[in-house]
Amino acid sequence: MNDYIENELRKSSETISKIDPTEIRKAADIIIESLRNGGQVIFMGNGGSSADAQHIAAEFSGKYLFDRPAMAGVCLSNIAPVTAIGNDYSYDLVFKRQVEAICRKGDVVVGLSTSGNSKNVILAMEAAKERGAKTLSFTGDGGKMREIADHAVVIPSKETPHIQEGYLVACHTMCGIVEKEMFNL
Repeated sequence: MNDYIENELRKSSETISKIDPTEIRKAADIIIESLRNGGQVIFMGNGGSSADAQHIAAEFSGKYLFDRPAMAGVCLSNIAPVTAIGNDYSYDLVFKRQVEAICRKGDVVVGLSTSGNSKNVILAMEAAKERGAKTLSFTGDGGKMREIADHAVVIPSKETPHIQEGYLVACHTMCGIVEKEMFNL
């Protein structure tokens, strides 16, 4: 059992150490520009990525490391709109409809997907671009999302758990950069 544990820790560490820091920096810069201009950051994902999207949105509206004014971070994973839109239209549209309702020019829409092929996230990112928002993707090393996003943070793995661990580290690092630069900390 210790061999399994050591192997998982090693794979996780290797994946995280291979994330390109310039991709994280660029994502932070896009968010900083939006927030400084009165924009908001809108997060979305499915399953575990949904939970991660909620977590990172909370780092913006709450705090990451420092007490400071709230920043406009929202997540589209609330159960009522997701189930209502899924029931009334299609699960493919659960994020797109919400983007159509709240996304404005200058906002940033962030999609998290281990495969990079989540149709509902892709449709929402396309709708965000039509509204003049910037799009960011956090994905593994495959998928369509990284192709359509204005900027992609790629986690160099094909294993779902390690991709999720990687983009949580990348998102936390991004939050730290945004917080420090927005509030001169």
